[in-house]
Amino acid sequence: MSAAVEVSLMRRSVRRCRPSASALLAAGLLISAPVIAQPYPTRPIRFVTGGGPDSMARILGQKFTESWGQPVIVEERGGAGGMLSAEVVAKANPDGHTLLLATGTHAISPNFFKTPYDMGRDFAPVSLLGTIPFVLSVHPSLPAKSVDDLIRLAKARPGVLNYGSGGNGSPGHLIAEMFLQRAGVKIVHVPYKTVAGGVTALVADQVQVNFVVGPSAVPQITAGRIRPLAVTTATRSHALPEVPTLAEAGVTGMEAPAWNGVLAPARTPAPIIEQLNREIVRLLTLPDVRERMAGLGFEPAGSSPAAFGEFLRSELVKWARAARDAGARAD
Repeated sequence: MSAAVEVSLMRRSVRRCRPSASALLAAGLLISAPVIAQPYPTRPIRFVTGGGPDSMARILGQKFTESWGQPVIVEERGGAGGMLSAEVVAKANPDGHTLLLATGTHAISPNFFKTPYDMGRDFAPVSLLGTIPFVLSVHPSLPAKSVDDLIRLAKARPGVLNYGSGGNGSPGHLIAEMFLQRAGVKIVHVPYKTVAGGVTALVADQVQVNFVVGPSAVPQITAGRIRPLAVTTATRSHALPEVPTLAEAGVTGMEAPAWNGVLAPARTPAPIIEQLNREIVRLLTLPDVRERMAGLGFEPAGSSPAAFGEFLRSELVKWARAARDAGARAD
């Protein structure tokens, strides 16, 4: 057999043994070929709010539109302790086009209502956005210039002082009960129908004590209408740098900030969650975003999805314990 014939036969054998591209694909061997991801977003994004002010949703929505060219519709579904907004998102198509502006209220409501969703099962964490302190505040007529002063006064006059809140089962109510238990004092709870009502009562000296959320507290503090004693965050607030934390004031185990975060429906594809997370974390570093957040009393706190998920789980446990210990019932 000539050399030319041998070469020809070898070439035919190689062609017969070479697997087709379709066979390689079926075997999962074409790993070098790029996987083309579906574009996101492909239509307007619904940002559903309902557990508090929607300011953060509007700030992020504007930036999402600038980055991705899709409008963001901020949809307010207030009421029922944030349940209405959460239910909308829990039942939405898990494609990243419906998001929830979650707040601390969403971690409290399951302790008082039978929710049509499970906070730990029906949502995919995206990122924590920021935290806001509650400010332990007293009326200026009260002779208490520090947390120690307030505790001594309450012990000397058990059941005489009153504290206001936005209602039974509200964050202000539960935080106050946590404080009273740790301080070992008795101050009578006066629930109001709204958070604003409780703040107005403090300013009017109808109650002497209130845990006022930061954005509501700062203007009243600046005007001298209420006196701040401590904040409920782990570190001091940039808006109130002279006010100690409760831990600094000697009352430990009381870290209880208000917060905002972003949740998507469960089963939202991981690449979309990752894209949303990267963009949110990036936006939280922008000077204009941080300035607007500071004006609202927020401390920016971008996080990974996993870290936000762990934070949310800890919040659910914390508020369940606080509600149980306080024997709280919703209004």
